[in-house]
Order: sequence, then structure tokens, then C-alpha cells
Amino acid sequence: MSSENSSGVSTQLFGRFLKIAKFYWISQERWQLRAGLALLMTLLFIQTAFSVLFNQQTGEFISALASKDADRFWSSIWRYAAILTAAVPIYSLYYFVRDTIALRWRRWLTHHFMTRYFKQRAYYRLNAMPGVDNPDQRIAEDINAFTQQSLLFSMIVLGACIQIIAFAGVLWTISHTLVYFLLVYSVVCTVFTAKVFGKPLIGLNFLQLQREADFRFGLVRVREHAEPIAFYRGEAREMSVLEKIFYGVFTNYQRVLRWQFKLNLFQFTHSFLTLVLPVIIIANDVLNGNLEIGSAVQATGAFAAILVSLTVIVDHFEGLSRFSAGIERLYSFSEALDSQQLDDQTTSSVSKSTSESKNSNTSSSNSSSTSSKTVSSIITITGEDLCCKDLTIFTPDAEQMLLKDLNLKVPPKQGLMIVGESGTGKSSLLRAIAGLWSRGSGEIIRPVPQSILFLPQYAYLPLGNLRCQLTYPYTDSKISDQELLECLERVNLPTLAKRAGGLNAIMDWSKVLSVGEQQRLSFARALLIKPRYVLLDESTSALDAANEENLYCQLSDLAVTPVSVSHHHSLLKFHEQVLAMQADASWVLQNTKNYRWE
Repeated sequence: MSSENSSGVSTQLFGRFLKIAKFYWISQERWQLRAGLALLMTLLFIQTAFSVLFNQQTGEFISALASKDADRFWSSIWRYAAILTAAVPIYSLYYFVRDTIALRWRRWLTHHFMTRYFKQRAYYRLNAMPGVDNPDQRIAEDINAFTQQSLLFSMIVLGACIQIIAFAGVLWTISHTLVYFLLVYSVVCTVFTAKVFGKPLIGLNFLQLQREADFRFGLVRVREHAEPIAFYRGEAREMSVLEKIFYGVFTNYQRVLRWQFKLNLFQFTHSFLTLVLPVIIIANDVLNGNLEIGSAVQATGAFAAILVSLTVIVDHFEGLSRFSAGIERLYSFSEALDSQQLDDQTTSSVSKSTSESKNSNTSSSNSSSTSSKTVSSIITITGEDLCCKDLTIFTPDAEQMLLKDLNLKVPPKQGLMIVGESGTGKSSLLRAIAGLWSRGSGEIIRPVPQSILFLPQYAYLPLGNLRCQLTYPYTDSKISDQELLECLERVNLPTLAKRAGGLNAIMDWSKVLSVGEQQRLSFARALLIKPRYVLLDESTSALDAANEENLYCQLSDLAVTPVSVSHHHSLLKFHEQVLAMQADASWVLQNTKNYRWE
């Protein structure tokens, strides 16, 4: 890797670091941060002053020993003890302040990334982006490493600059030759380390973070799906997959260790030479009596301090390479979140401009209907009823058309049942109506999101108590215990609260409840929220006919309009229209009375 390439990579990495770090610097907590950093820098200056004093007193009592001057020796020892007493609290306070700033920074940055992660359902859309793996690890671990190591290496660099200034004068008064040699030696070591070890270690550490996260995700997945794996007796298969993933972890880390071994060879050679090189250079002056042994010790200490400062990259290159890999992962995650927000803004502007165009010139809009269908995003408009106009839906990768030019209207209290063979895009239509998919063209007119509730086949049971399961996602709503218990009775779960230990009981509900009980609990949310429309994707697939009919009757009594994907012909009577979707993206819309189940 050439020096120009190394410089370019370093500049790019520093730019990415600044893009992430700047968020906190311009936040409302910026004044607290700046005050904390000012205190930290002050403590660092004081630390360096103590280092200079320690170095001076070390040389002083060694010179006293060499000259057999007892008074001078004990006087320097007492001064050393006094400096030590004052220095210990400063050193301890420095690390406390540094780690406190890192912790507060992590708290703020984690909240910042989580806000962007949940905004506009970015967490859902990122699943379709293969380049962004394990966002959970990037939030939980990469942010923590970023904040801690940012302060660590920033203070190391600042401390190095201060030490160079503090010790340069000491070394210059003792030996000009040491200063010249020091500059040349440090430049050679730094350039050699960056060119030889830079690119390989950063790339390998980036890959190691990714593979470690994949392995951890695989283990979590086994825990979450323990029951179906046990039913299938899939232990051998799961272990084989995990071992294959871990083999990737193992082999990559072997490569990391080989490069670290080479780096350690160079670093230890460099460190041990640091101890002997200044002694060799000034040996003649000491042997000739031109320089006291204490001054030689001071020169050696100053040389080591400045060399460590000038070769800070060499001494901390292993940690810097891991830090660089973490910056890359966090930066790519941030860019992916930004791209999701940009897509939302683009879709919104397309929707707005299209709507304005239709209002201002209807004839022009009609004449260009063909071109409007080529718009890459479905337009969503807020209205009273649920309607689809010339709706065409593609898969997220745009490789397959699922539905072409659908036109329908679902008036209140007149449900729609969606039928068709597996793979014809029934669930995809519900996703488009819910706003999860936007790849396609045409318009979807729907009520405000709070007026639509989606009930999937496999109910989502969040962490929390039974009350939370019933009121999700509006867990802050003020619903009385009596109303919650009555709702459980209405969905035929009258003993659930008592069996669980009350509404405040916290359990792993996905394991405690059967699939049928989970579906009934999910329906209870709809009865409590009372949305205008409820989208049901095989939401009663695990229920018997009696329970299924009871739940749909409850929706009908509340004037909730169902839009159902189902293979149960017994549900036809709860819907006024049937949409039959075909494998070739065509469709047929009929009145329920005229539909014949095939």
C-alpha cells in the first residue's frame, strides 16, 4: 500500500469518524461535553507535569547514590513521595472523568441511533439490505466501543503532544544527537507500521466483528426457536450450521493472530530498542565524565517519553485497527439509516407533486396514465375509506410483479376477503396497504395509520406483562383492569389472567401460550383499540371454527371492517367482496354472493 493510499484511507476514516462524532458536539448536551473535555485536558496537563517531575527526581536520587551523597538522596526521596501523594488522586480522577464522558456519550449516541432506527420503520426496511448485517450489534456494541475508544485515542494523541513539548526541552539540554536520532527513528517506525500492517489488520478486524455477530445471532435464533427445532429433531442440522459459522470466526481470527504476531515482533523489537538506544548514544559522554549518571537516566526517560509519543501509532496499532473497523461498521449503518430517510422524503415528494398535478390538470394526468405507472414508489394518500387505484406491486428487489393495476374500494362495514394460491402476493398486498412496501406504482388511499390495525398469523408478543400484551402498541392507554378482564373473556381466554398471576405478571408469553391462544390474545388488542379497518393475515389459522366465528362476530359488533387473507371459506359471510389473486399478477374482484369457492 503506497503512502498516498495510506494517507487517503486515513483521511477518509477520519472524515467518517467526524461524521459520527459531530452529532454529540452539536446536541443540547454539547456544553456539558465541552466542560468535561476541558476538565479532562486540564487533568492531562497536570499528569504530564507530574511525569516530568517524577523523571527529574528519579535522575536526582540516582545521581545522589552515584556520588554517595546521603542528604541529597533522602531529600530527593521525600520530594518524590510528596509528588506521588499529590499525583495519585489526579491520575484516578482523570480516568473517572474520561469514562464518565464516554458513558454519557454512549447514552446519547445510542438514543440518537435508535431514534433513526425506528423512524419510518427503518428497522424493517434494513432487513432487505444485505450490506447491513446485525444492526443490533452495531447499536449495542459498536457504539460502546466507539465512544470509549474515541476518548481513549484522542487523549493518547493529546497526551503525546503534551509530552513531546514537556520533555523536548529536557532532552535538548542533555543531548542534541538524541533529538535528531529520535525524529528519524520515529518517522521510519510509524511509516513502516502503517504501510505493512494497516490495510490487512483493519480489514480482518472488520470481518471478525461481522462473523462474531453472525455466530451470536445464530445462537440466539436457536434459543428463540427451540420448540420447533426439538419437534423436528433438528439438533444435528442446527449444530452443523453453527459450527460452519464458527469455523468462519475461527479461521478469520487465525489470520488476525498471524498478523498480530508479526506486529508484536516489530512492536517488541521497537520497545526493547527504546531502552538501549539512548544509552548507547550518550554512553561516551557518561564514560568520559562529561555527563552525570542521573542526567543519563533523565535523558533515557525523556527519550522514551517522546519516542512513545511520536510512535503512538506503532504502540497502539492493534487497538487502532479494531477501532477503525468499528468506525467503518457504525458509519455504514448510519449511511443506511440516512438512505432510508431519503427514500421516505423522495416518496413523500413524489406523492405530493403527483397529487398537485392531478388537482391542477386532470386531463393531463389522464393522458399520461401510462407513464405514471412506471413511478418506482406507490403513492399513499390519507382519506376516509380504503381504496386502491391502478395499484401495481413488485417484490422489493423489483424482479417480480405480484399485482397489476388493481382497482377496488372497501367501504366501512363491508369487509374484503383476499384469496389465492400461495405465492400470489396476498400478504404483500396487506404490506403495501400498511405502508411497509412501496415498490410499484398507483395509489393507495387509506385512513390515518392509527385507524388501521394489522394482525399477522404469528402474533407478536413483546417483552412485558399481560397488560402490555393486551394494549400493545398503545401501552400507555388508560384502560381499567375490569375492561381488560372482560376483553379476555370475549376472546375466550377467561382464566388467562388468573393462571398467569394477574395482569401485571411477566412471562415469556410466546412459550407460555399456544399459537391459538396467541391469536386470540392478538384479537383482544383489536377489540380494545377498535380501529376502522383491521388487516388479518391468516390471523385465525390455528383456531377452531367456533372460536374463529366468535372473533369475527366481535369485530362486526364493533363496526370494525375486516380485510382478511384466509383459506377458510367459513369466513366469507363476514365480507362483502372477494379479491381472487392469480399467479400471473392478474386479479378478479367479485361480490361474495357471486363467488364460488374452488
